[in-house]
Amino acid sequence: MQSGASITFLDTPGHAAFSAMRARGAAVTDIVVLVVAADDGVMPQTLEAISHAKAANVPIVVAVNKCDKPAANSERVKLQLASEGLLLEDMGGDIQVVEVSALKKTGLDNLEEALLLQAEVMNLKARVDGPAQAYVVEARLHKGRGPLATAIVKAGTLVCGQHVVVGSEWGRIRAIRDVVGNLAERATPAMPVEIEGLKGLPMAGDDIIVVQSEERARMLSAGRKKKFERDRLLKISNGRAEELEQSEEVPQRAEMPIIVKADVQGTVQAVTDALRSLNSPQVFVNVVHVGVGPVCQSDVDLAQACGACIVGFNVKSPASSITMAATQASIKILMHRVIYHLLEDIGNMIVEKAPGTFETQVAGEAEVLNIFEIKGKSKAKGGDVKIAGCRVIDGCVSKTATMRLLRSGEVVFEGPCASLKQEKHDVEKVGKGNECGLVLCNCDAFQIGDVIQCLEQVVRKPKFISSESGAVRIEC
Repeated sequence: MQSGASITFLDTPGHAAFSAMRARGAAVTDIVVLVVAADDGVMPQTLEAISHAKAANVPIVVAVNKCDKPAANSERVKLQLASEGLLLEDMGGDIQVVEVSALKKTGLDNLEEALLLQAEVMNLKARVDGPAQAYVVEARLHKGRGPLATAIVKAGTLVCGQHVVVGSEWGRIRAIRDVVGNLAERATPAMPVEIEGLKGLPMAGDDIIVVQSEERARMLSAGRKKKFERDRLLKISNGRAEELEQSEEVPQRAEMPIIVKADVQGTVQAVTDALRSLNSPQVFVNVVHVGVGPVCQSDVDLAQACGACIVGFNVKSPASSITMAATQASIKILMHRVIYHLLEDIGNMIVEKAPGTFETQVAGEAEVLNIFEIKGKSKAKGGDVKIAGCRVIDGCVSKTATMRLLRSGEVVFEGPCASLKQEKHDVEKVGKGNECGLVLCNCDAFQIGDVIQCLEQVVRKPKFISSESGAVRIEC
């Protein structure tokens, strides 16, 4: 930067599905830059980011972006933020607001000054000597270099060759690379680096702890793995117990098994959480396996074994041999780079797979205009029969449907139709505007002016609904 200072920016996606990423970002940063579009104003994700910053007790600097647009209204944005409890400088508070345009590159110097001023006010300092305390931002699997963890050092110095424990994984740091990929011997506070040498892939958000020996690293890793597995099994057993308790009340759900593959660990978590949010009373989204890296043959084999579809997000397309094997096994592979398109595809699959719920709806209505009575000639041929002379005033009346007799809006009778005639001919249906004769089974209590409704059972499928903020849900 022109001032000679160094600022590390940690960019997080704005879509509703990446809430966990924004929460991790707020937890590791010293200052939160809240970017609000001048034309859109405050969105649900903006409010969520404010909540994350407050929960992490991190100060906020507001950057009002897209100020070059004709529809930009920064004053409206300031009022909206103030109404959400942010004390802006213009209104006597201490939160700085900077108007910028990323497209025109205007106001960026002012943003830099605001961040440096905020850092100076906070008197930000970090310990340089001693073991490092670092935080995993992302993790990915490289074909040649193995598990890689992108990390930010919070305190101390991370040195190449040290033994570390990262979450439940461990390793000896083989190489440290800076943001442009150059090798470095050490990483100091606020320095984003990529470390290699871990035995397994850590989770985004894991802490990096430096230990004295390989034996200590192995012991800590093994203990954490046991605890992780114990917690996982306990969660599964609790979930099954809840299912058994609710089994009498909740109808049987269809299951949609899914395998998730993505480019980095954080994205895997975000996509998995977003897919699980599409669970509904009718369809259970079961994420049977997740992984980092492209779709491989073992994913196809697992999908074939459990009838799953494979979701690949932000990874390269699978090899032609894998695609062919998936096609032969009738396995769907969905490749996406935009989270909304992925959720829309899965949402439509859920709607298609859902059994639906049976609902009774009125297919037609007929008004009783006259009543005819046929006297029974003998007991063998039956007793007297009352026929309702009707005109269909809406929809159509079907002989096979259930009929409901209404009088002054109240239900008098509900049951099957015994006979439906039009001009002395037996018919199956009578449409709107036509007259007909109608006989109900076990009911002859007709009165002129009564309304006879024709009821039919329909299967109502759930709906895939998305909001302006990008949040999606299945509505049953």
